[in-house]
Amino acid sequence: MRKMEWAARADHLGGVPRKLVFLAVGALSKAVVNLFNTTTVYNVETLLRLVRSRPSGVPLLTVSNHMSTMDDPLMWGLKDFPITDPKLGRWVLAAEDICFKNSMLSYFFRLGKCIPITRGAGIYQEHMNEALDYLRDGSWLHTFPEGKVCQEDAPIRRLKWGTASLIVRAPITPIVLPIVHNGFDKVMPEKYIFGRRPPFPLWNREIRIVIGEPMIFDIPKLKPRAVEMSRDLSFSSVGWPNTTPCGLDEAAQRCLYKIISERIQVAMEDLRNAASSAGKTFLKARN
Repeated sequence: MRKMEWAARADHLGGVPRKLVFLAVGALSKAVVNLFNTTTVYNVETLLRLVRSRPSGVPLLTVSNHMSTMDDPLMWGLKDFPITDPKLGRWVLAAEDICFKNSMLSYFFRLGKCIPITRGAGIYQEHMNEALDYLRDGSWLHTFPEGKVCQEDAPIRRLKWGTASLIVRAPITPIVLPIVHNGFDKVMPEKYIFGRRPPFPLWNREIRIVIGEPMIFDIPKLKPRAVEMSRDLSFSSVGWPNTTPCGLDEAAQRCLYKIISERIQVAMEDLRNAASSAGKTFLKARN
């Protein structure tokens, strides 16, 4: 059963509640990113092009690191970015235990095009099927494939396979766009006052957002490699369906998701290094 799915529909109450949420959250995000903090963005043209004018029916899947509970929506508060337009706005996977703790929060986040994901419930949980439905419609979906917030200056962690499974299972393979940012951990630190987050985003911080280049995965070509790898794979089955649209058994699915996840992780790590280098150059120029 999909939680409060009716509130996520575009025609709910004529679309007015969704428009109000996007307007309010979008205005706050733009203020935090552009007025209260110093933000540098690299390659924003690629993101704008794919959000506004990618081929009809082709879904977009953006992926990023996860440095704070405010990454989304703040990372979309860029200058000239249509964050207040609910038609162009992303769908995003959101932790059920944080964003959907009660009816009021659930209603708000559903209006904001958030999909509740139960951590630990696996990649075939019902709300992953909901995310797949939006990709099937050619929509834009954002995920945090690391799976949780990490505020350490450390390499990109091993990615969860949920994102890769959506890429494989989508009827039309989505365009994948990696994004890496830093600075949001300073805007919304996990431990600020008495070991808790601040009640509102902080100001006078440096934010950097590096947008990569589109990644296209040729799933038919990757499948034989996954099948070959799976022949020597030893694992404990968790009961994944053996009959899936991708036509692979659980062992081959695992290998295919691993291949895709590792490629995305490498791309994200390259962007992380670029963001770090850009930050050092920026600080050197200021001094």
